[in-house]
Amino acid sequence: MSANGDKYDPEVESDSESESVDDVSPETQEKPLKSALKSSNPMTSTDPTIQRPPLPPQTDPKDLDIIARQATINIGTIGHVAHGKSTVVKAISGVQTVRFKNELIRNITIKLGYANAKIYQCDNPACPRPGCYRSYKSDKEVDPPCEREGCEGTYRLLRHVSFVDCPGHDILMSTMLSGAAVMDAALLLIAGNESCPQPQTSEHLAAIEIMKLDKIIILQNKVDLMREEAAQQHYQSILKFIRGTVAGKSPIIPISAQLKFNIDAVLDSLVNTIPIPPRDFTIDPYMIVIRSFDVNKPGAEIQDLKGGVAGGSILHGVLKLGDEIEIRPGIVTRDDKGALQCKPIFSRIVSLNSEANDLKYAVPGGLIGVGTRIDPTLCRADRLVGHVLGLKGRLPEIYSEIEINFYLLRRLLGVRTADGKQAKVAKLAKNEVIMVNIGSTSTGAKVSAIKNDAAKLVLTTPACTNIGEKVALSRRIEKHWRLIGWATIVAGVTLEPTTS
Repeated sequence: MSANGDKYDPEVESDSESESVDDVSPETQEKPLKSALKSSNPMTSTDPTIQRPPLPPQTDPKDLDIIARQATINIGTIGHVAHGKSTVVKAISGVQTVRFKNELIRNITIKLGYANAKIYQCDNPACPRPGCYRSYKSDKEVDPPCEREGCEGTYRLLRHVSFVDCPGHDILMSTMLSGAAVMDAALLLIAGNESCPQPQTSEHLAAIEIMKLDKIIILQNKVDLMREEAAQQHYQSILKFIRGTVAGKSPIIPISAQLKFNIDAVLDSLVNTIPIPPRDFTIDPYMIVIRSFDVNKPGAEIQDLKGGVAGGSILHGVLKLGDEIEIRPGIVTRDDKGALQCKPIFSRIVSLNSEANDLKYAVPGGLIGVGTRIDPTLCRADRLVGHVLGLKGRLPEIYSEIEINFYLLRRLLGVRTADGKQAKVAKLAKNEVIMVNIGSTSTGAKVSAIKNDAAKLVLTTPACTNIGEKVALSRRIEKHWRLIGWATIVAGVTLEPTTS
């Protein structure tokens, strides 16, 4: 039985050959934010009757002065391992997202990759679709001439896109969920030379459905390795797989990422089917950190040392050079009694970058590098991943315990039992340890109380978040973390940060 009380017939379930994700339908199962547990913190409750004022007129994210320098939309690449996610990003942006030595040796993505691309369209009406679309690296000028032979038109800049390249390996599911926190849309890669769906194809599709992501383009990759009849049969299996899911009406484009075949059709679809989401420029900035770096080379002179860099995406608000910022939860320690303590990190923005472009201000959308005066050792090797960045004193509360209303999937995606049936998701149990993804934060959580579809979780590391935030739940099964459901935060116990 799922956590929201649905009954099902195990015989019917075992007959299903395809690993469908149609159990995930947050819209149909949405419930009011109400905790079934008594020990809520009254200070953290929110009044749903308070309406936010309508947005005043603001800069359009499609304005040329913005998109010439900064990406304004994040597009994730998702799908099974070795289905061509990084290759598609390289075909569109020209950037190799696999950069680390252990990634290159094993030829798989391990950390989140990132790349920016500018998408242009020729302004000559005689230039046919989709060949009139072309993509370049983010340092390309605004109006280059059309490269089609005999065409005298000029390319006009339509989009500046950030790609979030997610790993497809099953043990890296938490990394993929961190990337999903900043995605506005997704490219779902399905390799034509393997049966559909593969385990992580269905698991990733369920994950983005949990994150309320409904702008999806499906790419049937590796068609250069298939005959026409096999490609048609594979196309039908994709249609069967996505029927009834959030990707049910998504376009399916056959491509060969390695040969760059049909990439112009992908660009056409990116421009015409994925709108730039509305952004709020007026409220306090809130940035999710998904990467962090120490940019200093070994042996650098003391006067040349630079502060740490936080990379991520701004969800709302605008960051400007010189802003005083705060990073929460910051440095987490325990006192003599074992109680958690948080010390937020305070600094000032000294640089803003979108790949090679220096910015004076950064708007929501796109991946941004924020240069600070923070000790670089606090930023090296992604140590700030899962933190949030904003103006000093303007960030949400830090929670050490949260209360959630949860919904479990009926079946485990990508896991089959010995007799070939899909494994069922067991109920949450008291004192069980699960993994919770809150934004880009991946943390362990112990179930301290449970009642119906509500639970109280004690977090291993505190998280800075808002009431009403959607979170993903994973359980350790056969030594791997597997997605088992999602939840909404309804209350929590806050942690007062120390600012000595």
